[in-house]
Amino acid sequence: MYRLALSAIIILTGAVLVLGGLWLAALGGSWFYVVLGAMLAASGALIAMRRPAGAGLYAVTILVTLCWALWEVGLNWWALAPRGGLLLVLGILVLLPAIVNAFNRRYRITAGFDANNAALTAVIVLAAAVGIYSMFQDPDDVSGTFNQERMAAAAAATDGGIPPGQWVAYGRTSMGQRFSPLAQITPANVDKLKVAWTYKTGQIRDQNDPQETTYEVTPLMVNGTVYICTPFSTVIALDPETGKEKWRFDPKLKQPPRDTTQHMTCRGVAYQEVTPADVPPEVSLAPDSAAAGTQAAADLQQSVDEVTTQAAGVPQNVVTGHAPAGAPNPVVDREQPPAHVTLSAECTKRLFVPTSDGRLISISADTGKLCPGFGGSDGTVNLWANMPNVTPGSFYSTSPPVVAGNLIVVAGAVNDNVATTSPSGVIRAFNAYTGALVWNFDSKNPDATAPIPNGQTYSHNAPNSWSVASYDPKLGLIYFPMGNESPDQFGANRGPNTERFSSSILALHADTGQVAWVFQTVHHDLWDYDVPAQPSLVDLTINGQQVPALVAPTKQGEVFVLNRLTGEPVLPVKEEPAPQGAVGGDHTAPTQPHSAVSFRPKPLTGADMWGATPIDQLYCRIRFHQLRYDGAFTPPSLGGSIVYPGNFGIFNWGAIAVDPQRDIAFAMPVYLAFTSQLLPRPDDTTRVVSKKGAPVFNENFGAPFAAKMGPFYSFLNLPCQRPPWGYVAGVDLRTGKTVYRHVNGTVRDLSPVPLPFKMGVPGIGGPIITAGGVAFLSGTMDNYVRGYDLRTGREIWRDRLPAGGQATPSTYQAADGRQYLVVVAGGHGSTGTKAGDSIIAYALPR
Repeated sequence: MYRLALSAIIILTGAVLVLGGLWLAALGGSWFYVVLGAMLAASGALIAMRRPAGAGLYAVTILVTLCWALWEVGLNWWALAPRGGLLLVLGILVLLPAIVNAFNRRYRITAGFDANNAALTAVIVLAAAVGIYSMFQDPDDVSGTFNQERMAAAAAATDGGIPPGQWVAYGRTSMGQRFSPLAQITPANVDKLKVAWTYKTGQIRDQNDPQETTYEVTPLMVNGTVYICTPFSTVIALDPETGKEKWRFDPKLKQPPRDTTQHMTCRGVAYQEVTPADVPPEVSLAPDSAAAGTQAAADLQQSVDEVTTQAAGVPQNVVTGHAPAGAPNPVVDREQPPAHVTLSAECTKRLFVPTSDGRLISISADTGKLCPGFGGSDGTVNLWANMPNVTPGSFYSTSPPVVAGNLIVVAGAVNDNVATTSPSGVIRAFNAYTGALVWNFDSKNPDATAPIPNGQTYSHNAPNSWSVASYDPKLGLIYFPMGNESPDQFGANRGPNTERFSSSILALHADTGQVAWVFQTVHHDLWDYDVPAQPSLVDLTINGQQVPALVAPTKQGEVFVLNRLTGEPVLPVKEEPAPQGAVGGDHTAPTQPHSAVSFRPKPLTGADMWGATPIDQLYCRIRFHQLRYDGAFTPPSLGGSIVYPGNFGIFNWGAIAVDPQRDIAFAMPVYLAFTSQLLPRPDDTTRVVSKKGAPVFNENFGAPFAAKMGPFYSFLNLPCQRPPWGYVAGVDLRTGKTVYRHVNGTVRDLSPVPLPFKMGVPGIGGPIITAGGVAFLSGTMDNYVRGYDLRTGREIWRDRLPAGGQATPSTYQAADGRQYLVVVAGGHGSTGTKAGDSIIAYALPR
């Protein structure tokens, strides 16, 4: 019975491989699976008939497969395993006594192995030896080291007047470097880091929240207080030494409708401090006023009700953005801000809080109470003002605003690929005290930066800037990573200004909002390659001269190093031919920019297809040949295309970290292929790719096509491309050379069985660098925070987190003199990592 069952499995496996192999061969792929399947089926039949030659043929099958696998992928364990793992397991089963004795009984052989069994044993031992040897090879690793002279570069004692122990903005400063001049933690002592305190926010995502409910906040530490926000826009102040809660601000958030809410995110808040010498004419300083704070709190509730009523009350279809026939489409006008405000002493240090229902609120950094005057008595500016197509949940600022002197500059996230009638991606600057609109940059009307009159709206569906911006106070320029307009995958109807500003790095004059320069990273973007990350501003030494530079990582893996004064490349950028052949009516750009600093992967081949077994690997090879793929920038198609890198990005909002003294960038490149298929829409309102009641994704109401998109996975829900899928890397910014690149992360939290295999896993979130020569990262999809030797990129410390750590950490020095590393472990809804609500601080022992 056992023999028949095993032979049936081998025959069935062979039959599947023959049929699938014929399909693959007909598509122009490898014929090997036909040969493999035929040999397996024949050996299984011989085993069923109790013929010893079945074991001999099985030995030949393994040997041929081993030779083929080595020819295709070399000594790469994770590429070899799916080609031979199942065969070895079945081969071992063939050698069990139940099978061997069946051979012996048929041929009246004395118990023991004949030549066939001996051959099978020898081949299994050989294949296992090759596999074990390959486990200790690392062909995907690039080893390198920064020299001691580079590593000995002195860290700056201060950064623009910011004390070295503080972290005052998302990227530590407005320059977005994610570098700390603290040096207490070093490669020599990082392994002694211990948990100093843990705080739980009490707010965890659940099944009622949008899928993309994500803890992405980078904690600030300013003037002896740690500040965080949750995905639900709650702001919490903590003691930096103990983690004890000082205060909590509740914005009285009203969650918008589920079908128009794609995400709930707060990457951080913005901090501003004013001294008597800095007070502008429209502001007076006064003692604390409890009465004003009480009144502001009462007015906040009214403000929430009004914003929600104004948004939900606009008579539109909240899914498509179209007003019903004959219905008016009223404009949400701006309230008249006060001409003069009195700032209480407790509000000279303030936080600016973006909320997911479309508000920007000013609160005291000392007490968490509202600061009246900003936008009105409730300290709130309504970001829905002058917006077209007002639809709850379809627009808000997921990233902290920019503090630029006496201005607060805020952009916003517009729901991706919902409709051509989306809200505007306008960027606005408000007076930081009165909330008066100072300028607005509408990328479809870029020259009209004077405040828009009431009764008018910004351009609908204008390209937006959803990620974090950087600011150079000396140059007076703000640098925005720009997105696209919906739909991302079809661009036939885009106007000239959309073509100019989408998927670009945009520099605006902070005082006027006028364009200083724009550098486009993708021409006529059809791949959702919006610029996702905050640019890092750093002065680099190039050919012996100091250059004011901007370092911008992108989803497609190019890291553009530009002169931040002019937008011209500092390290070479060249235009390279790109695949052609968009769907009817659309076009593709003839070339795309390629940077000297690039993590763009090599084009995929059939040999790169992967799986747990030869069967799902064969499935992926069939899909690879069914889908259109011409390398990077293959346009979306009606039959489906492979998009590699995918729109998840080689880099995303976590960006990279830049050491301004050593001119080193530390990065976490991620490699996942996606698929993109255009589906003709029957009309402007029918759902094509999303279920009723679920958030709308990729419907593109009003466009000719919906988009069916997702990772390039097999039927086992595994990536079709072989690992590694994630690395850490170090780049010499003086030359553009990648000095090292190491496989990063395990599948412990991704596989059904928690096996700590180091396969190189995807991640989202970013790294930081310290002057002590240690980089930290918690973004990988296994639940760890890690420390790396910046010189070599090698992992030198890690600690287990209670949930996904998909946020960028920060580091600071508390009053006790110790350097702390603070990590957020709340999980990320769209990556499926474990949800949580933990804020964890590490420090060296006292």
